[in-house]
Amino acid sequence: MNVANINNLNLVRVAMEGLMERPESMPGLGVFYGPSGFGKTTTTAAIAIETRAYYVQMRSAWSKKVFLEKICIEMSLEPGRTVSASLDAICEQMAVSQRPLIIDEADYAVAKSGMVELIRDIYEGSQAPVMLVGEEMLPKKLKKFERFHGRVLRWIPAQPVNLQDAQLLAAVYAPDLQIGDDVLTELVGLSHGS
Repeated sequence: MNVANINNLNLVRVAMEGLMERPESMPGLGVFYGPSGFGKTTTTAAIAIETRAYYVQMRSAWSKKVFLEKICIEMSLEPGRTVSASLDAICEQMAVSQRPLIIDEADYAVAKSGMVELIRDIYEGSQAPVMLVGEEMLPKKLKKFERFHGRVLRWIPAQPVNLQDAQLLAAVYAPDLQIGDDVLTELVGLSHGS
């Protein structure tokens, strides 16, 4: 995966390292959030590869059962016959491996009854790092889930693209073109950070 080493990638890398290396007494949840187009999915997919994290991108139609089945598939586990059986298998796998779980499009979890509590159950049952990824209002939406919100160690706001990021992106996505800083500065201004 050829990804530009932009500011957001470094922010999430440092946050994930903090979650993975935290003292046992510290919580292990992280939330990476920001506007659409800020590269959150690309960033977290790259970090998942670097850290060997399990990575699941939620869908609006997923029930608890389907959500847990998709995590089981990502972990190369046979999904359980029940929600509880899948949850136990996931917790056991994460507890043993201590590999992080990244849940992209986590705004869908907030909109579904019991889904945030289920994610907290995964964390509590494994004590392995879990990072949610979502839109800029995700932290505000999570406030109503006090038992989850209080266990978030790292809140990572996605940063808009700056000139240095644009230079790095140009080198990856347009390596055969010479793009002047004046043009990149103009593009950064027009992009509104995306």
